[in-house]
Amino acid sequence: MPKTEKRQRFEKVAGNRVQRVLDTLQLLKNCSNRNNYEYSESDVEQMFSEIAKALKESRAAYTNELHKTNKQGFTFKA
Repeated sequence: MPKTEKRQRFEKVAGNRVQRVLDTLQLLKNCSNRNNYEYSESDVEQMFSEIAKALKESRAAYTNELHKTNKQGFTFKA
C-alpha cells in the first residue's frame, strides 16, 4: 500500500523534529560534567520536571487527536 502525501510529510517533519529533540538532549547531557559546570540537585529537578511536563503535554495532544470523534451535536430534522 503506497504512503499518502500526508503520511510522507508527517514522517519527514516529525522524524526531523524528533532527531532535533534527541540532539538537544545530548547537548543538555553534556552540561552534566561537574568539572565544567556548577549545579544543584534542585536545578536538575527543575529542568527535568519542565521537560517531563512538556513531554506529557505533547503526548496528550497526540492521544487526544487519536481518540477524537466526529460526534455532532443535536439538531432538529426538517
